[in-house]
Amino acid sequence: MPFERKLRNLSRGMRLKAALASSLAYRPHLIVMDEPFGGLDSLVRDEVIEGLLSNAEGASILISSHDLGEFESFASHIGYLDRGRLQFSEEMASLTERFREVEVTVECALSVPAAGWPATWLGKEQSGSLVRFVETQFERERTMADVGRLFQKTKQVTVRAMPLRSIFVTLAKASRKAA
Repeated sequence: MPFERKLRNLSRGMRLKAALASSLAYRPHLIVMDEPFGGLDSLVRDEVIEGLLSNAEGASILISSHDLGEFESFASHIGYLDRGRLQFSEEMASLTERFREVEVTVECALSVPAAGWPATWLGKEQSGSLVRFVETQFERERTMADVGRLFQKTKQVTVRAMPLRSIFVTLAKASRKAA
């Protein structure tokens, strides 16, 4: 950091690093950051994250952001707010284990039922013989049993893990439909 320059003349990344260093000097128990990585290049963002994680031992860090990819790699817990209400708060590993995108290929479009879908299936879409949905409580045996029960003539079932952004987009779309 150029020590001869005033803070107002530094780049956004340098100002963030200076603010972080001065804040961490007090060894806070809670660090709250709102959209901290916006406008930072990838290298500076990684440096800020590394500095934060290595110097905030014992502190809880709360980051509010719309850019989910920026902290997906290091967050241990995730909370989801919808219309100002906390919908869930859980460990990242638990969240990413329970959400799966499922694609079912059926023999013919007529073999897709109109009703009886589990409440844990969101974003149901059909295009010809391909049916797509998100299982929010994925358990392989139960999910496959539900697929077998609903789709009598199944050709193929594909199950994929979902990135955090896709999970939140699915939840937001479902919330809009319900409103």
